[in-house]
Amino acid sequence: MSSEVTAVVPLAPAESGVVREEKFYRKALRAFAKNKVAMISFVILALIVLSVALANWISPYSPLEGKIGERLQPIGTPGHFLGTDEQGRDMLTRILYGGRMTLLAGFLPVLVAAIAGGALGIIAGYYGGIVNAVIMRTLDIFYAFPAVILSIAVSAALGQGIINIMIAISIVFTPPVARVLETAVKRIRNQEFIEAAKSSGANSLQVIRHHIVPNVFSELFVYSSSQISIGIVIAAGLSFLGLGVAPPTPEWGVMLNSIKQLVFVDPLLTIVPGIFLFLTSLCINLCADGIRDALQVK
Repeated sequence: MSSEVTAVVPLAPAESGVVREEKFYRKALRAFAKNKVAMISFVILALIVLSVALANWISPYSPLEGKIGERLQPIGTPGHFLGTDEQGRDMLTRILYGGRMTLLAGFLPVLVAAIAGGALGIIAGYYGGIVNAVIMRTLDIFYAFPAVILSIAVSAALGQGIINIMIAISIVFTPPVARVLETAVKRIRNQEFIEAAKSSGANSLQVIRHHIVPNVFSELFVYSSSQISIGIVIAAGLSFLGLGVAPPTPEWGVMLNSIKQLVFVDPLLTIVPGIFLFLTSLCINLCADGIRDALQVK
């Protein structure tokens, strides 16, 4: 009698969710690195942020004190690469110090809105029913007003100051973030892996923490990163209108307002803050597009 020998081949252990997630983000990082436009934008943005953070060491001048004898120096003047303003203050110095306020007013409100709006959107999308109706109909009230008009109204009600600007922008950005997350959660809440988690005894908090949040985080991150440039422009616009940072504190919107009357004296000098505002917003948008494309890796 012949006997059959069966070879037992050990199966490779299944990849854990953490390993799969790490591989996904490594692929996304490689995809982002291959995007030349996104990488160039990222490098320029990093240089701007680094220069703003190290303003104390880069510039020897004070951002608040000037010399009347050196007022309205043109761009390229020795010792004043970007010229001087109407009070003889070095423009490059004020650009670097002013970038701190502008970038802070753009980044921080988006972070607050991502947390608050993300939480509201996840709760509304997961539970549905009356909970969804109460949260989303309340947030829909804010959609009756354009973002800029609403931010102006909130800032005017709260008063002048950088803190009030950030509160106003956070209020403006929270409803759209909640809408994006609510739609994303409703798309996955009835899928099989969610039902399997519930059947295994996981409560709602565990399902949201371990299954909902990881699957909608990339959408939240991409959408929020695209809002940063809008936040920077709105913050500068509020300061330009006199609702934000009070002069002589340097801020790009305040600088545009203070030197706008010099447009017929030295047009190049008046557009310097606007160029930095445009370049920063453009780089943020291009980086956000690169992140979105990278996270679409399958």
